[in-house]
Amino acid sequence: MQSEAHHVVTGANTPLSIEQKTRQRKYFLSMMIRTACFIGTILLPNPWRWFALVGALTLPYIAVVVANAGRERGDSDQIVTPHSQHQLP
Repeated sequence: MQSEAHHVVTGANTPLSIEQKTRQRKYFLSMMIRTACFIGTILLPNPWRWFALVGALTLPYIAVVVANAGRERGDSDQIVTPHSQHQLP
């Protein structure tokens, strides 16, 4: 008494190409902020210089984690098993 599993279409994830573009934009924006932090390290006065340097050193890690966050399986992946009365022996 086996039944085939069917995936619900309404719970489908966004296409991979669109998701990759979104992640690339987030990563690019983070790297632009990092570049601004490096420039701020050179141009800002002494107390603010250290904050900019910390931002420039920690942003690559944060940008990679944010850019790679995606394509996780969530609760939206539902499998429906039909209940059929007509089955072959």
